[in-house]
Amino acid sequence: MSILVNKDTRVVFQGITGAYGSQHARACIEYGTKVVAGVTPGRGGQRFEDKVPIFDTVEQAVRNEGAEVSCIFVPPVGAADAITEAIDAGCKLVICITDGVPVLDMIRVRRFLEGKPARLIGPNCPGVITPGECKIGIMPGHIHKKGHIGVLSRSGTLTYEAVGQLSALGIGQSSCVGIGGDPVGGMDFIDVLELFNQDPDTHGVVLIGEIGGTAEQRAAAWIKKNMKKPVAAFIAGRAAPPGKRMGHAGAIIAGGEGTAAEKIAALEAAGAKVAATPAEMGVAMQAAMAAAR
Repeated sequence: MSILVNKDTRVVFQGITGAYGSQHARACIEYGTKVVAGVTPGRGGQRFEDKVPIFDTVEQAVRNEGAEVSCIFVPPVGAADAITEAIDAGCKLVICITDGVPVLDMIRVRRFLEGKPARLIGPNCPGVITPGECKIGIMPGHIHKKGHIGVLSRSGTLTYEAVGQLSALGIGQSSCVGIGGDPVGGMDFIDVLELFNQDPDTHGVVLIGEIGGTAEQRAAAWIKKNMKKPVAAFIAGRAAPPGKRMGHAGAIIAGGEGTAAEKIAALEAAGAKVAATPAEMGVAMQAAMAAAR
């Protein structure tokens, strides 16, 4: 099994004719993902790579091709509208790769999501992959290996680093989810941890956080109370000075809160094996799994 996506997932790319949208749609198709439609207003009736039909709206893609998951490569100014369009059209999962989406736009999206069955990943995220089945996003598919470890991260590049280490150790992954590092987004650590906890094919989880906010502390409290599987973790930004943004928009220590030390202490108190450096994420998961046997 897996979480969120699998070999049968039918995907529509919003912005499929743009430079980045076309590049990554092509890579996802080559990986084996069922990209059944693309959306670019004004380009309806054309085809991407002479195979994938392009529509003017997501509603048309859902109605004609059965698209159920949208991957968004729309510029920041239109990304929020693209998310709400996909949700309104009936997509059960929306993955927004776009970064730089205005915070006020995302607040509007979060309100639109309330009470609806759809899930949102991102924005400013690498996407979701179930190795060997379905890749939706910008992650390098070749480094992934099918297996039983879930990977959950605010950072795209650290996700790839953790996956590369796990695969090198012969440890495969069930699904990998990059939730993005913006201050206002969709699914958070707890939302994804719940799915991994319920998935019988996931035997352990690597959680990668960073400075800023309290999402990792909330996740640690949830892990301590609910998690039935071993967790390894890494927190980026130990050396970050207060008040300076590091990488993601949400990665900033403000008012003395959101420090790496606070997050590490909370995760260790919850029983997670916390890696001291990014080079140790794979072996930390290996150690957590061994301790759980």
